[in-house]
Amino acid sequence: MTHTYATDVLVTGAGPVGLTAAVELRRHGVSCRIVDRLPARLPFAKAVGIQPRTLEVWDRMGLVRTVLDAAVSMRGQLMYVNGAEQARLELELPPEVPYGFAALPQYETERILDEFLARFGTRVERGTELVSFTQDAEGVTSRLRTPSGAEEEVRTRYLVGCDGAHSIVRKGLGLTYEGGAFAEEYMLADVEVDWDMPPGYGVRSTHRDGDGTVDDVLVCIPLPGLNRYRMSMLVPPELSERAGPDAATPDGITHGLQSGRAPGLPDIQAVLDRLSPRPTTASQIRWASVFRISHRIVNRYAVDRVFVAGDAAHIHPPTGAQGMNTGIQDAWNLAWKLALAVDGRARPGLLASYDAERRPVGEEVVGRTVRHATQGMQTDPDDPATLVLREAQLLVGYRGSPLVDPPGEGPGPRPGDRAPDCTGLTHPIAVHPLRLYDLLRDRDQHVLLLYGAGGGDFRWIDELAQTARDSSGGRMETCVVLAPDAPAAPGIPAVYRDTGGEFARLYEVDGPTAFVVRPDGYLGARLSPPAPGPLAAHLTAVFAASPQRREPPEPPAAAARAAS
Repeated sequence: MTHTYATDVLVTGAGPVGLTAAVELRRHGVSCRIVDRLPARLPFAKAVGIQPRTLEVWDRMGLVRTVLDAAVSMRGQLMYVNGAEQARLELELPPEVPYGFAALPQYETERILDEFLARFGTRVERGTELVSFTQDAEGVTSRLRTPSGAEEEVRTRYLVGCDGAHSIVRKGLGLTYEGGAFAEEYMLADVEVDWDMPPGYGVRSTHRDGDGTVDDVLVCIPLPGLNRYRMSMLVPPELSERAGPDAATPDGITHGLQSGRAPGLPDIQAVLDRLSPRPTTASQIRWASVFRISHRIVNRYAVDRVFVAGDAAHIHPPTGAQGMNTGIQDAWNLAWKLALAVDGRARPGLLASYDAERRPVGEEVVGRTVRHATQGMQTDPDDPATLVLREAQLLVGYRGSPLVDPPGEGPGPRPGDRAPDCTGLTHPIAVHPLRLYDLLRDRDQHVLLLYGAGGGDFRWIDELAQTARDSSGGRMETCVVLAPDAPAAPGIPAVYRDTGGEFARLYEVDGPTAFVVRPDGYLGARLSPPAPGPLAAHLTAVFAASPQRREPPEPPAAAARAAS
């Protein structure tokens, strides 16, 4: 057995969630290893929906252009009942939201993240499986089985389990995974059809019996390519594998693609003949499988130095394409906090905020997707505009988190809310107007965003910028936006002007205001009037007063041998 001591974080599972965690850790300068038991990426279009909020995340990370080149636009959904069109859902968002909805096969998402991770000198260790782990006050000791069958012991500061619905990490922590399973089984297939449905629209077609009960369903999501769709439909009896509730797996959790006979083109065509809104013929089947659905969530997202994210923490129906996107934001939330902890800059309690912020989001998503899957989205009490914003994951927020200030009273985005984008920001050197997200792109630290209006005494800007640097140990940058009629601020770097007034409109500011924008794009504080004292008080909830970085700890046995 070999020993490795030079890695800060071990990530298990190289799906979109694990890859996001590894990329973000590396962007923050944290050493990590990422392992996956599979020898290669699976060529399946499983999770395909990309939400606008995920595209904003990828923008901040610096890889959104590659995604835009590979994805296809999702414009809406057409809904049919017994062959008649019943509704058309248009996926329209406010103009200030920089990205719309998209579809991309999961294997393409993984490829893009994998290649981006390689830019940081880190590659997925394929065919390598986590066997077991133990943790103590100083670190985590993990046993890995390599492709050769040999075992390796790895000592790290932290372990992040992104290893799916049958997670070894979750089981090793002894977490509960409460929920249930749907009785129905579904077929999934990646096929082409020759219909003339409008491009960019998903299709949901159901059949209701005389009592109004849905007894047949077809859901088609467009994929890149001419008339190519990821289709899901009920499994016919001759393909059913179900022997009883949760009987298919050793751990009693039935979720995801199943082994056994795969559907063929005749099986897909039979469903299309029954439910397609227009006569069509399926062809070019790329893959197909039987899919089962559970809905579960863990009781805790972390125990001390070990964390779970994505399907290891929550699984639910694919309604609304929430699962992968929720998992990506789990990793996005966790990584910057781990980076501060590894660097010795994290305030005690910072890592505990991962569970405090993300588990309520997981609970809401599980409940909503189960409700939509069983009752339909049309039963949602929200108005259509709010429904679309929630499906886009633009309403996810952390008000009440121990890391953000109380929201207080007043208009505009408050602490815990997503920092909205805006356009029309100008700079003396830039020829074209910029978006706020242009200014935040590729930044891996907190940003102090200052809005200046009124008179020309801008000494408060220097004072707050100095407070931010001192209170964060130099891990905070400052960006200044001035009102259109504010005088110039000579000598102050990173100054932009709100020429179009859109920043003032969206953030609803009418005087000097300070915002703390976290690395994950959420507001930690809103200070008006801005003052060094309240800013320093806010930052003490995040940053340690006296950082002390240590080397990755050795296993206890090795430390004992060295001492002797």
